[in-house]
Amino acid sequence: MPDSATQLWKVLQKPRRLFLISGPCVIESESLCIQIADSLRRTCAKLGINFIFKASYDKANRTSGKSFRGPGLERGLEILSWVRNRVGVPVLTDVHSPTEAAIAGKVADIIQIPAFLCRQTDLIEAAAKSPAIVNLKKGQFLSPLEMTQVSKKAAERGSGRILLTERGTTFGYNNLVADMRSIPILKSTGYPVVFDATHSVQLPGGAGTKSSGQSEFAPVLARAAVAAGANGLFIETHPDPGKAPSDGPNMIPLADMPHQLAALAKLHRVVNG
Repeated sequence: MPDSATQLWKVLQKPRRLFLISGPCVIESESLCIQIADSLRRTCAKLGINFIFKASYDKANRTSGKSFRGPGLERGLEILSWVRNRVGVPVLTDVHSPTEAAIAGKVADIIQIPAFLCRQTDLIEAAAKSPAIVNLKKGQFLSPLEMTQVSKKAAERGSGRILLTERGTTFGYNNLVADMRSIPILKSTGYPVVFDATHSVQLPGGAGTKSSGQSEFAPVLARAAVAAGANGLFIETHPDPGKAPSDGPNMIPLADMPHQLAALAKLHRVVNG
């Protein structure tokens, strides 16, 4: 396991310090990734938040087949490596197949199993065998208790370095609902729990050829999740969400992140004494 992932795992297990997984939904360019990563790094350093940069090299689950997906595996991992080396932060990205998990797991500090793929045993096992930490996102179609079996799949294949992420449950007709009981239920596994404030306010397929969202509720749900005991938060951001090629309606603008994170860090300190 790379030293960076080993040290990161030690940090993520400390309950008294909030951690943040954040960045653009999809990799658009090197310069944008550097801009966002550096801004968040500086903000989080001031607030005492541990920061992991997130961006996807391929958005494989788009509403329309014509939607922008990203630069692809090879180029995407090059950019993520550049972000880590230049900005000095850990990086996370999604994987969609066992082959991708084996490759990305040698580059990224954390590889993420997307919610729609959380029951794919071969993918989970391949991710667990990689050197990276594994973030398992709860499927929109699963109860939080069912994630116990998902985490066992990873643990049985050698990875005890697991994060569990709540991201809302399908409510039908282009809507999701976030149940805060999920946080303590997921924490009963013994693994750190993350709340995805971005995708919990998504309206899947709500704009016809793409998903819509209600970004104004992302800070509300993030605060609720911290109060419920979440160890970390997953928040996508962009300098101009209106121009983001993916998940713009769910994002918190980059300029608003310092204010929102300051409130969340303060709440986390109160909850954790």
